[in-house]
Amino acid sequence: MVAHLLRLKLILLANTFRRSPWQMVGMIVAVLYGIAIALVITAELIALRTVPAEIAHVVTVVFGSIVVLGFTLLPLVFGVDDTVDPRRFSLYGIASTRLAVGLLAAAFVSVPSVVIVIFALAQVATWSRGGAPVVLALVGAVLIVLTCVLAARVSTAIASFFLASRRARDISGILLLLVLAAAAPLIAFVATVDWQAEGVTMFRRIAAVAAWTPFGAAWSMPGDAADGNGGLAAMRLLIAVAFVVALWLLWRWLVNMMLVSQMREAGARTYLGLGWFRVMPATQTGAIAARSLTYWGRDARYRIGLLVIPIVPIIMVAALLVGGLPWSIIAWVPVPIMCLFLGWSPHNDVAYDNTAFWIHVSASTSGVADRWGRLVPALFLGAPLVLVGSAVTASLLGSWWILPGLLGVSTCILGVGLGISSFISSAFPYAAVHPGDNPFAQPQAAGTAGSMVQGVSFFLTVASAIPVLVFVLISYATGSTGWMWLALPVGLVIGGSVLLGGVHLGGRVMSRRAPELLAFTLRN
Repeated sequence: MVAHLLRLKLILLANTFRRSPWQMVGMIVAVLYGIAIALVITAELIALRTVPAEIAHVVTVVFGSIVVLGFTLLPLVFGVDDTVDPRRFSLYGIASTRLAVGLLAAAFVSVPSVVIVIFALAQVATWSRGGAPVVLALVGAVLIVLTCVLAARVSTAIASFFLASRRARDISGILLLLVLAAAAPLIAFVATVDWQAEGVTMFRRIAAVAAWTPFGAAWSMPGDAADGNGGLAAMRLLIAVAFVVALWLLWRWLVNMMLVSQMREAGARTYLGLGWFRVMPATQTGAIAARSLTYWGRDARYRIGLLVIPIVPIIMVAALLVGGLPWSIIAWVPVPIMCLFLGWSPHNDVAYDNTAFWIHVSASTSGVADRWGRLVPALFLGAPLVLVGSAVTASLLGSWWILPGLLGVSTCILGVGLGISSFISSAFPYAAVHPGDNPFAQPQAAGTAGSMVQGVSFFLTVASAIPVLVFVLISYATGSTGWMWLALPVGLVIGGSVLLGGVHLGGRVMSRRAPELLAFTLRN
């Protein structure tokens, strides 16, 4: 049984490399990048053998706790495509305990499992400084690997079973973004700490707490023995063993339940009325605009993107404050950055339609009408964002003379971003997350094209604002408000020109390539 599941997992792993050349190149680059990082960390763990035992103890406990937390929490947040889900074996009559053992053994055949095995062996080298530390490091290595693999299996099972409904995935994604936003001040605080003077003390405090948790207990045992605290090492061994046993019992219970239970689904919502279709005009552009507004309000993929827009400036502002930049410069960041991401958001809109794109093709929809309709939600949000956001920024600074320049920069970035997105979404679509899937999941057909398209669109949008920024800088340097007023029409002209050009060029491309785009959406 175990051998059969191991062979099945190896076949599935090998099949991931049987893709298109570009997808295989992207996967190989990602694997090599991960291996390089793993080797660097492994070398650092081995190098800790030469430092004092107390320092090595603190570093390994903090690092190890973060690793175990990652194995525990990341599958809950991002979701994992579990190729050996227990429910796939529900019709074969396999005993739940036997299946749990087999699936756990198969879980070792994965890149993360190999990495944690390497880390666990590296910490044995860290504590090769005495008999007791080495023995406990070997025991700890076994417990570390079992803890990480079991925690990942349990989290994956919970994510795929309890968080499988669309509403649950939406809530988990929103919570993640809220945590990221709340973590921005924490990041700023950490960056302001004088690590040279206070770093060791802070790490000691963190390690002292983490060592008593199931996440750091196994990493702490050899360090306790090296420090001469055999009693502490024994107590932490009990914590680590108890955690592994608890994870195993939870994993076996989940397998047993998943074999005989149906997947939980959220109740269907009932919507009354025509919504945006009653408000928008009865034209091709109006119908597509109504559909796009509906998607932006109900589809988790769009909602997550909208939530990211205000979070990115918060993190950037926190980082710039830590860097010591004056507030008069930092205040220019939030509104243009939000316009950048808002203008970029429809750049893969056709791929988001998935199979529903056939409606556009069968109705002989005008490409230009399609382009304008898809931009309506971003324009509805972008116009008040530019006007109100710029006015609030100028008010907070008490410098109303910068308002024309800020309006010019923001309008330019938003207009150029939407124009480029209109062209790219019809000319260079790439695989996107399917409707109803976890918005944080990897698309079903991954590759390097998506990264290249995103990078080019971002670069062109930022580069387009350089002429406007030049006028703003000249105004600051000379103290003349005339340059700020000149930045406004320049930004309007650049943004408006690229927007109109992108819509019409993208519309022509879409009208000409409609069959190819339909084939792409059906295939991806």
